[in-house]
Parts: sequence; C-alpha cells; structure tokens
Amino acid sequence: MATPYNLAVNHDCNKCTNRAARPFCNLEAKPVAALDAMKFTSIHAKGALLFVEGEEPRSVYVLCSGRAKLTMSSSDGRTLIIRIAEPGEILGATAAVIGQPYEMSAETIEPCQVNVIKREHFLEFLRQFPEASMRLAHQLSENCAAAHRDIRALGLSQTATEKMARLLLDWCDNGGVQVQNGVRLKVLLTHEEIAQMIGATRETVTRVFSEFKSRKLIEVKGSTVLISNPPGLQQMVTV
Repeated sequence: MATPYNLAVNHDCNKCTNRAARPFCNLEAKPVAALDAMKFTSIHAKGALLFVEGEEPRSVYVLCSGRAKLTMSSSDGRTLIIRIAEPGEILGATAAVIGQPYEMSAETIEPCQVNVIKREHFLEFLRQFPEASMRLAHQLSENCAAAHRDIRALGLSQTATEKMARLLLDWCDNGGVQVQNGVRLKVLLTHEEIAQMIGATRETVTRVFSEFKSRKLIEVKGSTVLISNPPGLQQMVTV
C-alpha cells in the first residue's frame, strides 16, 4: 500500500522481505505473530518526533523503513546528535526496560514506517520469548560499542577536519555505495546537523567541506556526496 510519502507499507511482519537482515525481527513464526498482534503501524514524514528526551517511556518503536536522528539537548538549548538510527532498530528500548525517562529524542530525517509497541506489552513479550530478549541485548550491546568508538574518536581527534574525515569514512562503511569513481553517499543532514554530530559549528563544517572539495577528496551534488578519494581521507585520521 502506498502512502503520501511514497512508502511501501507492510503491515504484516511475517511477510516482510527484510526480516532476515534484521536480527531482532528475524525470529521464529510464533514470536513474530505475537509481535504482530501487539504493535500498531504508523507512517511519519521527515521531521516527525517519535519521542522526546525526558518523557516517560510509554512505548518502544521498531524502525521498519527510513532513518531517524537520536539527539540530546543541554539546558542552554545546544543539541548533540548521538547517531543516526537505521531500519530494523528498536528505539526507546533502554528507557522502557529500566523504567526511566527517554535519555534522548528521536526525530525522523526522511519518511518512515514505524511499528509502535506499548511498553507493558513489550516487556511481557521479552519475558515470554527469551530469544527476543537476547536479540535486543545484542542490539543494545552494539549501540554501546558504537558509542564507545564515537567517544574515542571525538575525544582523541585533534581537529574538526579529522572528525569530519572519520565521519565520512564511517558513512562509507555503513550505507555507502561503491561506484566506479569512489563511494556514493546519500547525506540527509544539514551542515548544522553534521556540526551537532562532531561537536563543531556550522561554519566549520561548511569550511571543511569546501576544503575537501578543493582537494578533490569529495564531490557534492545536492544531497549526494561522492567520496572520490577515500585513502586521502584515511590519511587524515590519526586515532
């Protein structure tokens, strides 16, 4: 079924062709049927808030398609993008399991299909199906390991140029498309949002992008970035 956002919506998890590539979703028929019975599907445009930092965790959100940015904010209004969530991830699970407010906000950066499960139903599902608990633990462990890598990179990188080079290389490894003249990326974030990811200013991000273009490391056309010289970027990374 099509939507106003040109998404092909799938309401039946058993018929999802992407399940095999998504550890939590790729369960046996019985737990998938149980999951189907307790969730409801919602469609969101770009810029929709799924949940907000500090709210009580009433639900968890399975990101079926599209991507979302996970952010934290300071009392003076500054925002840090923690990471970009990809299809197949469960959002809000940490808060739901430990019973504390959401530790971050989730906002879609493109049209998304989301399966929403009430917290009490999700916790009962984990108690009923231990395999699902292990799959969730695996995802949360991967998120923790990725956070450790990001902290190391941000804390030990010497310059914004190095941080930007590392970010682009990470995107190449996670979602980049190898083409004849390099690696093609679809970048849906603004320069301001990229700055929020690497702890810099928008002006700095714009300057570094211009520097990379002048050095023939990247080419930019709209939201498409071609990494034409990955080894050149790699030489900038020291940690």
